[in-house]
Amino acid sequence: MSWAIEMKDYSQRRACALVGIAPRVFRYQSSRLDDAGLRERLRELSSERRRLGYRRLHILLKREGIAVNWKKL
Repeated sequence: MSWAIEMKDYSQRRACALVGIAPRVFRYQSSRLDDAGLRERLRELSSERRRLGYRRLHILLKREGIAVNWKKL
């Protein structure tokens, strides 16, 4: 897509039409924060204590000072 815009000098709208996507999809920037650290810590905790469920893992994370909604687990 970027190739068509830069090399072929197509407009963004034309390049999106050729590929078959809406221009909004091309311009979309996620506003979500990266949760890589949280996911890594959850993997560590779950590998240490294999029998714990999401509720207990949530409590352990809260004790470590990581405030996260239980639905995100």
